Amino acid sequence: MSEPSRPASPKPPRARRVPVVHELHGHSRTDEYAWLRADNWREALRDPTCLDAEIREYLQAENDYTEAMTESSAALRDELYAEMRGRMPEDDCSVPDVDGDYAYYAKQVKGGEYAVYCRHPSGKPEAEELLFDTNAEARGCAYFHVGSVSHSPDHSRIACCVDTQGAEFYRLEVRDARTGKVIGEPIEHVQADVEWAADSRRLAYVSLDDEHRADKVWLRAPDAPADEALALYENREPNFFVSLDKTRNKRFIVISSHDHTSDEVRLVSAETPDAGATLVHAREEDLEYAVEERDGVLYIRTNADGCEDYKIMTAPLATPGREHWSDRLTPPAGVMLEDFMVARNFIAHVEREDGLPRLVVTRDGEAHTIAFEQAAYEARIVPTSGYDDECLRFQFTSPVTPLEIYDYDTAARERELRKAQAVPSGHDPSAYRVERMYATAADGERVPVTLVRKADATAPAPTLVYGYGAYGYALPARFTAPRLSLVDRGFTYALAHVRGGKEKGQAWYRAGKLEHKANTITDFIAVLEHLCERGVSQPGRIAIQGASAGGILVGAVANRRPDLLRAVVADVPFVDVLNTMCDAELPLTPPEWREWGNPLTDAAAHQRIAAYSPYDNIKRQAYPDMLVTAGVSDPRVTYWEPAKWVARLRELRTDDGVLLLKTNMEAGHAGAAGRYETLRETAFAYAFVLQSFARDLGGALAEKTEESDQAH
Repeated sequence: MSEPSRPASPKPPRARRVPVVHELHGHSRTDEYAWLRADNWREALRDPTCLDAEIREYLQAENDYTEAMTESSAALRDELYAEMRGRMPEDDCSVPDVDGDYAYYAKQVKGGEYAVYCRHPSGKPEAEELLFDTNAEARGCAYFHVGSVSHSPDHSRIACCVDTQGAEFYRLEVRDARTGKVIGEPIEHVQADVEWAADSRRLAYVSLDDEHRADKVWLRAPDAPADEALALYENREPNFFVSLDKTRNKRFIVISSHDHTSDEVRLVSAETPDAGATLVHAREEDLEYAVEERDGVLYIRTNADGCEDYKIMTAPLATPGREHWSDRLTPPAGVMLEDFMVARNFIAHVEREDGLPRLVVTRDGEAHTIAFEQAAYEARIVPTSGYDDECLRFQFTSPVTPLEIYDYDTAARERELRKAQAVPSGHDPSAYRVERMYATAADGERVPVTLVRKADATAPAPTLVYGYGAYGYALPARFTAPRLSLVDRGFTYALAHVRGGKEKGQAWYRAGKLEHKANTITDFIAVLEHLCERGVSQPGRIAIQGASAGGILVGAVANRRPDLLRAVVADVPFVDVLNTMCDAELPLTPPEWREWGNPLTDAAAHQRIAAYSPYDNIKRQAYPDMLVTAGVSDPRVTYWEPAKWVARLRELRTDDGVLLLKTNMEAGHAGAAGRYETLRETAFAYAFVLQSFARDLGGALAEKTEESDQAH
């Protein structure tokens, strides 16, 4: 008897082609899918249901195709999701942050998608008070994200910023801390950063304009008429971001106006905010700085005087201008001063050297380092309200060490473990090994690579390599429980610390931006080649993953070296770089010119971007299997970028590999907001990778190794 025939694969959607020709700097290019950029994209950010019907129909057709093509992996997705959920505590709680009479914390409850915000009187944990029940608030919402929850200085009020669309337009509500009653009218279309004045009535917040750009900083009491709001600062530069903070001693609200290379800081007295903002130092090209205050002295982290890896300077609060800054602490050459905090009796800062951080405490004029001993790890300062405390709170993690939070007594030089991330299904760090190796880039630079694999893993092995390489973000070597589902199935997981991040200092960042952006791409290719040369993996047995600006990386590598790849996972990928950087109406385009260049006015920048932009460099060639995600409400990487990319790939690729577009029709850049829904998205991506390799290798990778089952 003959075998039953298999059902035919569903036919992929084909977007219609409407050629639009762009002429700039003597260069002509044709965009067949420009129509996917809806004319009413601004409205669609706030309300995805108003998206143009034809565009919505196309995106839904792609979603239906993705669902049909991945139907066979449903059981594997469920298995992965169950594993990932088993590693996540159903009930959990953050370490309480003590602020005077109360200790504030967030906790997870069994079955709840979101954190619940609580407090208790200091020293009385049994007297818990519920401040904001996020799970109850989220009922009936397709998307729900809490940007911030902050309490007033007298503990009587709570300010909550909530986004229900994924577009990062937050609604600010102020509530009575005891009754939960909303005070006044909610304030719409604001950023998530909010700071209280000392009177506990008024608060500062940042409004957003129709272009989703920071507009003004306002001071307002929520129960007062809107026309009584006081404008503390107006942002007149569309290429600048605005953020709010408060000095750790709570004396000043800090308004920072900044792009990717320069800062301008103003201080507003929390006691007398009506007096307005005091400028610390006027904006200078390529001068970055951030401030703290203690006893009438400003502590300034800055790159002044050509100190590209930053130092700490001081200035009198009364005369804060640059001419009064003097050196306080300068790290050795090759060491970047990444972060700092000021307490009453000590200063702490984070240094990073060759990709690895260390914590340094200075007290009574003497500095000492908090030591860590692993091949790769991440350590960071955890902000607290305790300005007068003797302790520094910090977190430590590594690819095999779940997150640990410590209170470090800076006088006694002793650390106390306050919380260790639980892995309910079990986790044995000795069952895995972490390695740091270095790939040699085309120009001889050593590119750090962090590897995680089973302790008894054999090589070569299927490998997933994650990369980013933009905005100076140092890819952290931290514990991420879901990735163990790949490692337990025989994968090697690798982090490629390519140029464009700050793993090796500011020079590492500068060498991967603007005219040097190509280094990010060639570094990543060098990492893939190194893994093959060292026998860690083999050509065609590598999956790569990148998100947002990391989409440039994985998209460009897929164009240039598809022979090395089996699969690509591109999460909300920034891939239509040239068109986006030529579209000054988009929310992030003017600010991003300092990162990528301005192709509208600079012919050289236009040429450079055109040479690596993934959308503009798709070829008639075979491509690896690809999973691409998008979000209709995404203000950072607009939905049409990944949609256009997939449409052109369908048109030009010469193979019959899998190409999927999965658009979240009710969320934005961050995808699903709930913790369980986030796990489902990760399980979907990992199932795609495993299925891609299984088609090539006979299905063996869908099963965990016997050793991993025993370890757990």
